[in-house]
Amino acid sequence: MLDIKFVRENPDAVDKSCESRNASWDRERFFELDQERRSVIAEVESLQAERNSKSKMIGQLMREGKRDEAEAAKAEVAANKERIAELETKRTEAEGALYDLVSRIPNIPDETVPYGHDDSDNPEVRSWGTPREFDFDPQAHWDLGPATGMIDFERGVKIAGSRFYVLGGLGARMERALINFMIDLHNEAGFKEWWSPVITNHDTLFGTGQLPKFEEDLFHVSGGMYLIPTAEVMLTNLHRDEVLDAADLPMKYCAFTPCFREEAGSAGRDTRGIIRVHQFDKVEMVKFAKPEESMDELESMVSEAELILQKLGLPYHVVTLCTGDIGFSARKCYDIEVWLPSYNAYKEISSCSNCWDFQARRANIKYRDPANFKGTRLVHTLNGSGLAVGRTMAAIMENYQNADGSITVPEALVPYMGGVEIIRPEQ
Repeated sequence: MLDIKFVRENPDAVDKSCESRNASWDRERFFELDQERRSVIAEVESLQAERNSKSKMIGQLMREGKRDEAEAAKAEVAANKERIAELETKRTEAEGALYDLVSRIPNIPDETVPYGHDDSDNPEVRSWGTPREFDFDPQAHWDLGPATGMIDFERGVKIAGSRFYVLGGLGARMERALINFMIDLHNEAGFKEWWSPVITNHDTLFGTGQLPKFEEDLFHVSGGMYLIPTAEVMLTNLHRDEVLDAADLPMKYCAFTPCFREEAGSAGRDTRGIIRVHQFDKVEMVKFAKPEESMDELESMVSEAELILQKLGLPYHVVTLCTGDIGFSARKCYDIEVWLPSYNAYKEISSCSNCWDFQARRANIKYRDPANFKGTRLVHTLNGSGLAVGRTMAAIMENYQNADGSITVPEALVPYMGGVEIIRPEQ
């Protein structure tokens, strides 16, 4: 979240940021609550000073034998104490409401983020590979999947519901192969692997910005718990309420988890295939960095995600998200979009964000660097998909398909597939 002091001193900047993001905030209510809080603090301090003065006076009056005056002063001190208690309650309520209001304000985009209304305004940074030109009519992965026995949509709907699917045979094996392939590459790049729960609590989701704003997008389970929407939530919160050592930064983590999303508001979007579903697998990267190094770490994170697509030989391009498309917690974000013949377009397969101190302030993650400053400072947190596994499988199926309906396994993935080089249609 934003620093409340920053919001107080720069409301016009917050206005401009929200406008550029197609968002809004209650500026008038913010200053009402802020003034209420300040007034209560001033009155409490005045009453505390008066109480201390009267408390000293009581002792003097007792020594002078002025018992009646002393008792009257005691009554005033007692009333004073009750009023302070009332005001402290009022202050807590005002601060809670103020904190909740500010926690709903999105991060301020970096000055290098282009202005735009939606994803159509995202400029391309670079591209890699050339989309394949087929000498036959290519099939979509939602047709290739059932034909090869890799994906079963009907049984997924039967056992779970709409926007669920099951993988079978070499589809299940490719999912597992891709996860191991991605994790191995991240390990080679210095990322520490973690294995986390997939159920989490309110504080964890608040720390990365999913709550309170995006509650309707989360799957709720019993006991006030939630299914995780991404491993970013778990990896970032590993260091919640901790102070890190500057010598350990940057810290680089990765994890594979299934991810669960209600996809509220996405009715009618990408309804076919495995592009937009309620449960999917993803390998996630998270970094904790010094403020002066975080933008460089963002660039390297994008490169680390790109390397996976390059090794798999999948054409893609990188775009910078504009102000109207950037995520709630992000200060700057790049999307990597892979070429999908079924859409005749690039589709998102990774999103890499630098959140600056936005998440660290919510989760209270700081670092200590005695050689350069006293006390502690908030770290910068970064996250990125490395990659969305189901979308990677869909891209392989469509880009590596053959005229006879078979699918060639990318060379880099063959060792992870137990030597399988071709996936053929079932007879």
